[in-house]
Amino acid sequence: MKIGDLAKRTGLSTHTLRYYERIGLLPYADRDRSGQRDFDASIFTWIEFLGRLKTTGMPIRDMLRYAALRDEGEATGPARRQMLEIHREQVRTQMAVLQECLLVLDTKIAGYAGGEQRTKENDARPNTSRKPLRSRSAGPVTH
Repeated sequence: MKIGDLAKRTGLSTHTLRYYERIGLLPYADRDRSGQRDFDASIFTWIEFLGRLKTTGMPIRDMLRYAALRDEGEATGPARRQMLEIHREQVRTQMAVLQECLLVLDTKIAGYAGGEQRTKENDARPNTSRKPLRSRSAGPVTH
């Protein structure tokens, strides 16, 4: 498969695919008679895995280390497993932090929703005690 086809099917740019090949994240592709890259379809699984590592925040240097271990074969299985276990814990920690952030956002949003309801209720009834807004020339407003 040509690099353009691989780019379309993976969503990665041809530039990214060449870069990944150059730094060692992707194995060097075979070349056809005209010297163009000819990727094997089995590369999809590896690219998808790399995408998941990237999405979960694994630095490229760690992906490179993992790829190098993978290239060394089955004997490196325990080291690769350990890398993934460490990364999994980092992802879980990040997910917990994001969950806390989401809770704060939900609380804020609910507060605004409650404020909107109070605003609608206040707008629906006449309020004769409202003070007119002060113009900027009237001086600073104190709270």
